[in-house]
Amino acid sequence: MTELQVAQITAEYRRNWLGTDVRKPRFSWQVKSGRRGTMQAAYRLQVAVADTGFTDLQWDSGRVEHAGSLHVEYGGRPLQSRTRYVYRVKVWDGFGRESAWSDEEWLETALLDAGEWQARWITPSAEAIDPASEPVFMLRTTFKADSPIRSARIYASAAGVYEIELNGCRVSDPFMAPGWTSYHKRIQYQTYDVTGALRAGDNGIGIMLADGWYKGNIGFGGRRNVYGERRAALLQLHIVYTDGTEQIVATDPSWKASTGPIRYSEIYHGETYDAQLEQQGWSEAGFNDCAWAAVETIDLPMFTLVAQENWPSRVTEIVKPVSYIRTPAGEAVLDMGQNMVGRIRLSAEAPAGTEIRLQHAEVLDQNGNFYTGNLRSAKQTVNYIAKGGGLETYAPHFSFQGFRYVKIEGYPGQENGPPLDRFAGEVIHSDMEPTGEFECSNSMVNQLQRNIVWGQRGNFLDVPTDCPQRDERLGWTGDAQVFVRTAAFNYNVAPFFTKWMRDMKADQLPNGGVPYVIPHMLEETAHSSAAWGDAAAICPWTMYLVYGDTRLLAEQFDSMKAWVDYIRSQGEDEYLWNTGFHYGDWLGLDAKENSYIGATPKDLIASAFYAYSTRLVKDAAAVLGYTGEAQIYGELLDRVEQAFRHEFITPAGRIAAPTQTAYALALKFGLVEGTAKERAARELNEMVVQNDYHLTTGFVGTPYLCRVLSDNGYHHTAVKLLLQQSYPSWLYPITKGATTIWEHWDGIKPDGSFWSDDMNSYNHYAYGAIGEWLYRSVAGLDLDESAPGYKRLRIAPQFGAGELTSARASLATPYGQAESSWRSEAGETTLSLQIPANTIADVLLRGTWLEQVRESGNRLEDAEGVSRCQQTADGVQLTAGSGSYEFTWPS
Repeated sequence: MTELQVAQITAEYRRNWLGTDVRKPRFSWQVKSGRRGTMQAAYRLQVAVADTGFTDLQWDSGRVEHAGSLHVEYGGRPLQSRTRYVYRVKVWDGFGRESAWSDEEWLETALLDAGEWQARWITPSAEAIDPASEPVFMLRTTFKADSPIRSARIYASAAGVYEIELNGCRVSDPFMAPGWTSYHKRIQYQTYDVTGALRAGDNGIGIMLADGWYKGNIGFGGRRNVYGERRAALLQLHIVYTDGTEQIVATDPSWKASTGPIRYSEIYHGETYDAQLEQQGWSEAGFNDCAWAAVETIDLPMFTLVAQENWPSRVTEIVKPVSYIRTPAGEAVLDMGQNMVGRIRLSAEAPAGTEIRLQHAEVLDQNGNFYTGNLRSAKQTVNYIAKGGGLETYAPHFSFQGFRYVKIEGYPGQENGPPLDRFAGEVIHSDMEPTGEFECSNSMVNQLQRNIVWGQRGNFLDVPTDCPQRDERLGWTGDAQVFVRTAAFNYNVAPFFTKWMRDMKADQLPNGGVPYVIPHMLEETAHSSAAWGDAAAICPWTMYLVYGDTRLLAEQFDSMKAWVDYIRSQGEDEYLWNTGFHYGDWLGLDAKENSYIGATPKDLIASAFYAYSTRLVKDAAAVLGYTGEAQIYGELLDRVEQAFRHEFITPAGRIAAPTQTAYALALKFGLVEGTAKERAARELNEMVVQNDYHLTTGFVGTPYLCRVLSDNGYHHTAVKLLLQQSYPSWLYPITKGATTIWEHWDGIKPDGSFWSDDMNSYNHYAYGAIGEWLYRSVAGLDLDESAPGYKRLRIAPQFGAGELTSARASLATPYGQAESSWRSEAGETTLSLQIPANTIADVLLRGTWLEQVRESGNRLEDAEGVSRCQQTADGVQLTAGSGSYEFTWPS
């Protein structure tokens, strides 16, 4: 491709976006060109009402002389509710070329004002159906529709979780809609295009309504009814006819209610489905509902409704069982071959009343038997009762499980093993766009990367949970902040974290404290641990860096600032944080006997994160142009850093706590300088080497350990630490068959026994934060923080010092595909790069000399697109424009 093109046009990260309430959406696009060094010089963006051929323009930016192609804010006439808009872009580049108009994309608004809701929240009459009853509620109504129909949209939400059927077919695509938010303050609604599902004449519509996170069992101690004691549904159907007239069908007291085949459904415990109780045709117009009960309305607010923000949760992959196992205890068990999150879809032919029971677990015990101890009180059990009469197929509607193994009871003819083709694992998570890939010359490290990705998929089901299997599954802030940068390499997580951070801001305490889990549903005092609450600063800043999202940064800035102000108000010394409860270096291996908290002093950790969050607030203020606040928090940072050094660093430069975590934090957060920094890096390296290249860090120190070693001249040690296979290490779980990241380094001990049942998840993504280092240091694919969103790349791979002979990372950046791939073989090193159009890259070729380097066989001075070549102590530094490159030099 040599011509100039525009592609991948999005509005708020999405293409063809149905159902938004963003009044000023931002548009982004990618420039495509086969010519090296292509930079956008100008753009023109048009937005029009759909189906007008761009004659009814809502906005024409005109030619704008600017290189920006991310987050260009809509500047036209106010958007109207329930309207589809199309948009297109053309660009000019620095070579004087003009592109054609891009293909058009569209977005469609939902309800932009709460007053547009005519629907009312409904629930079964309490006199007819006990609000606390376990069966899933079924709600229905009928209506007539004229013909011909131009369009039809459903807008729906629930206090609980719901599915919608129209004329006998499911029309609600997401799983566990409307998702989990801080329901008292924010509740999402979804939009569905049901034009093709309507019929001229009589129509029926039905809603299934379960407890979900809203009032089901969630949290510790069997807690229920966290947000309310009654489920409720909200639905509004808008039908537009070709003559321009409209009809609205909405939830109101005329609907009817019943219960049906789903007798029980809980997130932790599973679902019971009695197919004998199915009411065929219940969502169709001709169904006889005379025996159904009345409904009543309940007073829930409308102002809390927001259109879907997160990626919807969906089935994204089908996993087939790899084997059938008969355990020593005689249990019939399916092995899915992968620890996954989702559900089993089973098919069976069985006599009426046959009960098939599926129990889900992550591992087998050391004897090879089915193990559920680490689930604690979670049952993770699905019961299906057959109706008989032929092949039946079922998967849970409102429950999901974390599992690799499935114990089967009651399946007809299973004495000889059930047929594997009658079972399929449906992987479910927020349907994020995959963006990154990493691989290297070590197969176990490649498995580690796969485990990181599977851990993210399993725990990013609408909120970033700590684990997906036991009676917890909460949005722990500490886990999220340590993993957020890795998450953004693997997937596009901008909408995911946008939604979650809005809940964090909504749940933040008036004094600035941040709850341990978001959405906040623990006791009132469960807030504000160092490294957990710091998610309020770290996550928005990370979204700004990787996506260039200044609007989100501005939206979260008051929350970031409030968190730092909260810390400053704690205790007698406003520049140290040495009061309150902290999780410390959670699960650090240098912990005292019978303690979950590592040996690093908690006040050292708290004060280090105090400094880090203050730095991020200062930097965010500078980015947003808040000059006064940038100065205020810059001065605060100076004082916090001085206090930290006075309290925790000796005059000779030794860090007071001789732990890997203490040294990693001090180095990562810039709390040691000059010769003290050199000494700290050297001593950290010695700690790792003297421990035979094993780590002792927990949740707080682990994410930074390899990065700090590599950044301070000890990359060889970091690689040996990565490649360590004996406990404790990243690869040890893989030697035990792990296919996801474990909560404990020794979740399965060398003898096959387990760590304590109390807290032993085998799908717990926090230690997967090593993925960031694999991308940024090993493969060398990074960004320049002064040009966020990968507008300016930094490519500086650190080669494996003989331990690794190749590595490759690719990333779908906001500007396009970037890749850094190196290999060392036969005395030669090759670095292959892909740099997206409209970006540039600063490249460091380590350990070589200018005269030795060739690019695609040419000398550097003759290479098109390469500039600013210079020799440095570390190697050859150069700048490259967009395009594909291959640099080679003698190893």
